[in-house]
Amino acid sequence: MGDHMETGRPVISLRIDFAPGVRLGPGKADLLDGILATGSIAAAGRRMGMSYKRAWLLVETMNAMFAEPLVTSSKGGRAGGGAELTALGQQVLGCYRRVEARTRADGAADLAWLDQVSRKGD
Repeated sequence: MGDHMETGRPVISLRIDFAPGVRLGPGKADLLDGILATGSIAAAGRRMGMSYKRAWLLVETMNAMFAEPLVTSSKGGRAGGGAELTALGQQVLGCYRRVEARTRADGAADLAWLDQVSRKGD
């Protein structure tokens, strides 16, 4: 999330397009990571600075993108609500992160060269 801003160097951001307007990218992957870590769509969205409504919209979008939902949730109440990644959600997130890591590793030398010849914020 925001890697180039933190390092001041170019980074590769992976976006996988399944169809026009149907994509999985860093924001959705980070949201899935947040749900995995917090057990909450709202908390995951807050960690990313996004509204609850936006986080829910992204979850609904991701759930509709695949043969089965990536996230399941339960309503709040006395015991409190929650959300979790399904088995498919964990597999999709893992696959995305593996492709992302391989892409970044394979492109590291080229990015270093681009960094050397860039104007760095001019």
